[in-house]
Amino acid sequence: MFKDLFSLNGRIALVTGGSRGIGKMIAAGFLAQGAAKVYITARKAGPCEATAKELSSAYDGECIALPIDISTVAGCDKLAGEIIKLEPKLDILVNNAGAAWGAEFDEFPESGWDKVMDLNVKSLFFLTKALAKPLRAAASAERPAKVINIASVDGIFVAATETYSYAASKAAVIHLTRRMAAKLIKDNINVTAIAPGAFASDMNRAARDQSDAVAKRVPARRIGTDEDMAGVAIYLASRAGDYVVGNTIAVDGGVVYATAGSEIAG
Repeated sequence: MFKDLFSLNGRIALVTGGSRGIGKMIAAGFLAQGAAKVYITARKAGPCEATAKELSSAYDGECIALPIDISTVAGCDKLAGEIIKLEPKLDILVNNAGAAWGAEFDEFPESGWDKVMDLNVKSLFFLTKALAKPLRAAASAERPAKVINIASVDGIFVAATETYSYAASKAAVIHLTRRMAAKLIKDNINVTAIAPGAFASDMNRAARDQSDAVAKRVPARRIGTDEDMAGVAIYLASRAGDYVVGNTIAVDGGVVYATAGSEIAG
């Protein structure tokens, strides 16, 4: 009964922002658990194709690069069109592509607001909408399709950093996840979210470049690893997570619920 609880054998997935950081961790985890194909997308073709080659050589499944800028609705539609041409069904969509912007309150620019909100919230919604057809085609009551949105602990608590649009966008992702879940569960599509804390990435440079210092402020006394991120994504994407709908899981070593404000979120 429980043998294949976390298996993704034969499934088709798309991970946006999959060339590096959290997206790459998740893509690798899916392939390790038997996914047949994991499409990754990123704005820059070179890193996207290099990651696809690296992951394809490391696992039995195939990682395929689709380097497309999805910061606009037109870009989302272009990516969805490519997926639909290649795959009649899509089992898993991970909305990971994102941006951040930090500036003091009195100096915060409109460009830093619009760039972050457009990619982190607007594109997430419109890409999911554009891929609804192949997600519905893959979905059944016995095996729901999955949409996993990548939020942040910044959307749950107030961090010390002045990342106003980023925090607002991630709070929006958490609530949008609930609203989308209420709609799409009727089509046997489960929508959930992950709220990462301190993971080494280009977006979280403090965790990447000052991991020892950051770890001291985490109740678990370390930053997150590839396995930590892949593990929760595999759980939500697999049979193990089929009864989880609309929830956001904080993966942060205890920062949100065991400490007050912090500068490590991201």
